[in-house]
Formats: sequence, structure tokens, C-alpha cells
Amino acid sequence: MRRVALAADAVTAYAGALGQRPGAVVAAGTGLIGLGTDLTEWRRTDGWGHLLGDCGSGAWIGRAGLEAAMRDFDGRRGGSAALRARAEEMFGRPLSGLPGQLYPRPDRTAVLAAFAPEVGRCAADGDPVAVRVLREAAGHIADAAAAACPPDGSCEVALTGGLLKLGDVLLDPLEAQLTERLRTPAGSPPRATPSTVPSG
Repeated sequence: MRRVALAADAVTAYAGALGQRPGAVVAAGTGLIGLGTDLTEWRRTDGWGHLLGDCGSGAWIGRAGLEAAMRDFDGRRGGSAALRARAEEMFGRPLSGLPGQLYPRPDRTAVLAAFAPEVGRCAADGDPVAVRVLREAAGHIADAAAAACPPDGSCEVALTGGLLKLGDVLLDPLEAQLTERLRTPAGSPPRATPSTVPSG
């Protein structure tokens, strides 16, 4: 006799990464959700969609990158000429046409996330705005992990999802942010070693 169980992708990500061990998993792709357990109850963090949350996700990074492109187009502070150039390559000129292309689309979350690799490339090339976007994204991902951790002060954290393919430009600040957030109140080093499980 076979048994079939249907579960949300966050649950399957947890099972694949940590099995039956307590800890927390953050699944970071187009969206982002954290899930943790002490084996008696579950803790969910974020996963509220691109309008209310999914902070640090591919869609969040892509939107922040496109905002920086639009700022440069307008001549406002906080803009990035490098991100503007990438946006023009992807969406065409003039960039003032981007809202009309993006807003009506039912798949706009995926369109936003598709720009995240461009933010990663600009960060790898040293663009300070892109570097800042990825540093902020790393902070949001670490926040989701820390909030999902069981409250007993120790936590094994696993990261999964296609967003990790951005590589060191995201993973380096993420490691630093996880180390900072997983410290105990006394300031001792974290007891968890974050593991990375790329997928998708």
C-alpha cells in the first residue's frame, strides 16, 4: 500500500534539507519563505507575496534593481547607470515605457525576478547600488531564517532555491548576516553552520 502526501513547497524544502531534525529552512527563489520547527510546532516567516513581503527574493531584488534603473533615468539620487543599461537591454528604450510593459502582466513577479541576475552581474562588476541591493537582500533572508528558528537559542539553517545561483555576490553578505543574526543574546558565536542546498 502506498501513501501519498500533498505538502506546500516550503515543507518539502524543509524535508529535503533537514529531514526530521529541528532547525529552519529558507526557500529563496522568485518568492521567499522561511519555515522552522523544534519538532513540536512550526514557525513560518514571510512568503506573503511580492506586494506585502517576499523580502530578499528574486522578485524583490529585481524590483529594487529596476527602481535604481528608473532613478537613473529620472536623474534622481540612488540611481545606477549600470542597472539602467541592463534594463534597457532587457526591456528596450526609452525606459519610461517599462511601467506599461510590466504592470498589466499577470506574470510580473516572474518578470521582476528575471532581472535579479542582472543585479548580480552588476554587483560582480562593482556597481555600488547593485552591491547595496544584494546586501539588503541578504539581510532580509537572514531575518527570515532567524525568525523561523526555534526559540531555544540554537538552530541549524539550510538555504535552498534558485536565487542562490547568484553566487558569492549574494552568498558572502548572506553568510555574514546569518552569523550576526544567529548569535545568542550573550554575543557568542552561532551554534549553527548555515548549509546551502541549491535547487531549481
